[in-house]
Amino acid sequence: MKFTFSWLKDHLDTEKSVDEIATTLSAIGLEVEGIEDPAKSLGAFKVARIVEAKKHPNADKLQIVQVEVAKGEPLMEVVCGAPNARPGMVSVFAPLGTYIPGSKITLEKKPVRGVVSNGMMCSAAELELSEESDGILDLPAEWADNVGARYIDVVGLNDPIIEVKLTPNRPDCTGVRGIARDLAAAGMGKLKPEPKLGPVEGKAECPIDIELDFTKETANACPVFAGRLVKGVKNGPSPAWMQARLKAAGLRPINALVDVTNYISLDRGRPLHVYDAAKLKGAIRARLGKAGEKFLGLDDKEHAVDDTMCVIADDSGPLGLGGIMGGEASGSTETTTDVFIESAYFDPLRTAATGRKVGLQTDARYRFERGVDPASVRPGLDLATDMILKFCGGEPTKAKIAGKEPIENRVISFDFARIEKLSGVKISNDEISDTLKALGFTIDGKPNAAKVTVPTWRPDVHGTADLVEEVVRIAGLDRIPATPLPRADGIARAVLTEKQKRARRGRRLLAARGFVEAVTWSFIPKEQAVHFGGGAPALDLGNPISVEMSSMRPGLLPGLLTAVTRNRNRGIADVALFELGQAYRGERPEDQYASAAGVRAGTAGLTGAGRHWDGNANPVGVFDVKADVFAALSALGLDPSKAQITRDAPAWYHPGRSAALKLGPKTVLAYFGEIHPATLKALDVEAPVSAFEIFLDALPPEKKKSRAKPPLAASDLLPLTRDLAFIVPKDVAAGDVVKAAANADKALIRSVNVFDVFEGGSLAAEGKKSIAIEITIQPATETLTDQAIETITKKIVTDVKKATGGDLRS
Repeated sequence: MKFTFSWLKDHLDTEKSVDEIATTLSAIGLEVEGIEDPAKSLGAFKVARIVEAKKHPNADKLQIVQVEVAKGEPLMEVVCGAPNARPGMVSVFAPLGTYIPGSKITLEKKPVRGVVSNGMMCSAAELELSEESDGILDLPAEWADNVGARYIDVVGLNDPIIEVKLTPNRPDCTGVRGIARDLAAAGMGKLKPEPKLGPVEGKAECPIDIELDFTKETANACPVFAGRLVKGVKNGPSPAWMQARLKAAGLRPINALVDVTNYISLDRGRPLHVYDAAKLKGAIRARLGKAGEKFLGLDDKEHAVDDTMCVIADDSGPLGLGGIMGGEASGSTETTTDVFIESAYFDPLRTAATGRKVGLQTDARYRFERGVDPASVRPGLDLATDMILKFCGGEPTKAKIAGKEPIENRVISFDFARIEKLSGVKISNDEISDTLKALGFTIDGKPNAAKVTVPTWRPDVHGTADLVEEVVRIAGLDRIPATPLPRADGIARAVLTEKQKRARRGRRLLAARGFVEAVTWSFIPKEQAVHFGGGAPALDLGNPISVEMSSMRPGLLPGLLTAVTRNRNRGIADVALFELGQAYRGERPEDQYASAAGVRAGTAGLTGAGRHWDGNANPVGVFDVKADVFAALSALGLDPSKAQITRDAPAWYHPGRSAALKLGPKTVLAYFGEIHPATLKALDVEAPVSAFEIFLDALPPEKKKSRAKPPLAASDLLPLTRDLAFIVPKDVAAGDVVKAAANADKALIRSVNVFDVFEGGSLAAEGKKSIAIEITIQPATETLTDQAIETITKKIVTDVKKATGGDLRS
């Protein structure tokens, strides 16, 4: 909604500035989107007269002109390149220091081909008034009396344009008068009374019949239709002030008859339409359209109608869409002498539906679909008649009205105390009463039991809360007290559950290890779901957004692996990604589980990726992701050394380079290892890639930590190490050897590490291998004797042989 400041002042008696008006409009819910003030960009330009013009001594296409820029002051010497500059010409002058909007420069005092120019004579393009740049502005000769005055004041461009963004529930503010009413209620001035109209009711009857052709069920499409004929009009251009305001609002002036209807639509929020009476055939009627009917609209396009649309028609067929657009065939032109004025009310819902069907968004539709004041049918007709008589002359007939305005007498029982109860704002009864009355409401009764009648132009007000909102928005939302919510004494309880805390720690740990968190889709292609152990029909989506997203994911790895490929396609070869989210084993709630998964690709190890002068990074492998799993489990409160490592990882892992981490035979804590080549091929992922999956729901609850500090278990005795090598069957895992050795004496053996594995030579022929371990023994209370050390060593050898069948290597 656009309007000029002077237009607003036609309805609002105010001394407030544009900025004050704009601030108040936004404060009361009519958001100001922008203000165009020509004075800010064109205020420095003045009307000036060229007294003398002569050729520039150093340039063929330049002139030196002497310019009168103010009465009684010395002439200004200006270098001018315009071919139309001549003595006696009245034009526009820009003094030094002026910013030229069209050229994007600021005038400075400097010589032009040896002659200093003290300003600039301007073209229309340089003022951004048009694209004309062949010469300077040539103003009427009689404007010589205005030399020295601001150009915008002389031509009437000093009127700021205000643009307001309206919410759909405020149809009353689709007219300037409605906005003025709100401003008056907010204390920005006084609402002026409605202007008195001249004699608009003629003596003769209107010769054009008006009919409403609806069934009882569809009568609400157009419940009232009013019209009047004005004979003997002389159509032509509308007054300059009206054209200027229509242009400011974004409308193109057409002719006086059409401009009057457009102006009233913007001024009062009351759309109207005019017909060339000579082009009408028979009665004019509002009815529903018929299949196959068409008409040529004022937009020069043909529009088809159907039986859901309200049309205005005569005996020849549809003339236009009710409340949206008229037709070209019956439109007024400069040759129109008899004009029929239409003022009707159209159903907002049907108007909106019709507009969507035909794809038309017009000013009339904008207002009717929000709810035009039903009581404005006759006043709008009279106002249009008065303006047409003033601009075009003519003789009016009596008004003819078919139907009745759908006016609803809404009365709301209102206790003024509800304002403070609902909003917390203390407002006096007098201020409440004055505000509602200023907005057009009428009040009967005492403040504690008032009867408030809603004006016809406010279809959005239905109850007590609406009245509270009206009073509070006008009073100012800044008056609502800032009241903190009540809070119980003491320290607030933690809001995160143990699972949420674990998830947070897991995210932090993985990010600290160089992973980047990814969030992938919860649904994947069917073939991927089957490959990763899912794809059950119960987990297929009934309405997938695409074929590639048709099944719920059985795990997080498919999404992460495809993310690796997307990163590599964009030049990131070494990538480490992790995700913590939900996956699905079935359709039951208990089949949904939480998982943390990570993928390392290329050389994206913990110590760094890529090439380096000191040695290139190694490709990622099973031990990289094993370290990730162990670190994550430790951060989640579980000692991974107490878990069992087995070789039964799923089929999408490499069978010889992967493992499962378990607590007992059934509880799987995690899988980790290199991805199977077949899986990489199926997902089009380039090797090497290693990954892990941690099943958060399978982790045992964390033990509550005691506040008491454990005793310091430090020894002043030096530890000692022993190296032992065992010959074991080739299929024996090194972890079994380590576990057996560590359990031989838990009190003294601090650690056991594998430092060598040998499988060649004669051992390979025998199907055996050598595993060498380093055992660290920590004395606790006394230095161990050779005999005590030998006893521990024998115990280790015995336990390893018992657990693995291995013999001490000689």
